[in-house]
Amino acid sequence: MKKPLLILGLVVVGVLALARWTMGPGGDVSVFDRIWIDQLPSKPRDTGNAFAAVTKQPLGVFQSASQYKGSYEIFSYKASGDELQVVYPQTDEKEKIKVRAWKCKEGDMDYCLELSGSSRGVKRYRSRRGWEIDKSTELEQTLSRIESIVRPTN
Repeated sequence: MKKPLLILGLVVVGVLALARWTMGPGGDVSVFDRIWIDQLPSKPRDTGNAFAAVTKQPLGVFQSASQYKGSYEIFSYKASGDELQVVYPQTDEKEKIKVRAWKCKEGDMDYCLELSGSSRGVKRYRSRRGWEIDKSTELEQTLSRIESIVRPTN
């Protein structure tokens, strides 16, 4: 269990010291260098889906997890406008994903992200202020942060 978390952490840590690339109305919301989720799980068996894409090493991850079970898939990408050309290294599958991010107010979330054309993850994610991944964040802190968001401790 620790090995998959380490791999996921390495992907997320790739976010460190990254430039921001913005998309969406007003160009003020970064698709990259941020933790995105579909919902905050409220019970241990609830599944939360997460998405992250980093810019320094163009890598990303789709993750689905409850407190008891989880899976992830890492991808590499090339970004062009509002499109990601994605390659999944495990299978060499390729796809084009359209992305759109914007400021929104949905419950206690501040940002919304829509993905279209993806065969992984969910179509809509949300994020909050403070869920950016900072270059000074240690690997252990990043892993703990993702775990605390996606896997409830109730």
